[in-house]
Amino acid sequence: MQAKDVMSRDVVTVSPDEPILHAARLMLQWKFSGLPVVDASGTLVGIVTEGDFLRRVETGTVRRRPRWIEFLIGPGYLAGEYTRMAGQFVREVMTREVCTVTEHAELEDVVALIESKKVKRLPVLRGNKLVGIITRQNLLRALAGSAVARRAVMSDDDTIREHFLAELGKQSWAPLMQSSVSVTNGNIKLMGTIFDDRQRDAIHALAENVPGVKNIDDELVCIDPMSGMVIPPAAA
Repeated sequence: MQAKDVMSRDVVTVSPDEPILHAARLMLQWKFSGLPVVDASGTLVGIVTEGDFLRRVETGTVRRRPRWIEFLIGPGYLAGEYTRMAGQFVREVMTREVCTVTEHAELEDVVALIESKKVKRLPVLRGNKLVGIITRQNLLRALAGSAVARRAVMSDDDTIREHFLAELGKQSWAPLMQSSVSVTNGNIKLMGTIFDDRQRDAIHALAENVPGVKNIDDELVCIDPMSGMVIPPAAA
């Protein structure tokens, strides 16, 4: 999947020349924690979020530091910080360096960027024009849609078994159990030996993601590799 497959296309935006009160009201109205900022040509120029309103002169939450720290920081940085805390227009408080993706970005790369940058939303660009936005809610919708599609897939037993074994073979943690897997009417039976009960949980999770699997019959035996003792399954 790509960004264009999950992004919201009707994006609520704000102009850099709008008062911050207008941006705040939009965020409250739509229950958004942030808004892309675009100019008259539709070019993305920044983003304004709840974090930009945490420290404001109106609420008495202006950041205060000891004088010696202010001396080390310098007047330029302090002046810029004051502008963000006291400015009355979006252009004065918005974040100008915005993490973005293109509409053809792979969803795996989108998620990696959200994780690494610790952001809640990514504007989607075509050139420098805003064409959509991806939030964590979009990813939840993609998950829900994918789950519905998986449930709709009807696979024969041989296909289910082949799919399961193919996916298992890609996992570095997986035990060798090709001859110990059978599928009957969508019910997958697991037999064999594992050496860590966490492998059992992972095998179940993998099976749950194979289209057509209805039930899991687990007869896996967990053996302590040091003592050779059989370890009973962990309590649910």
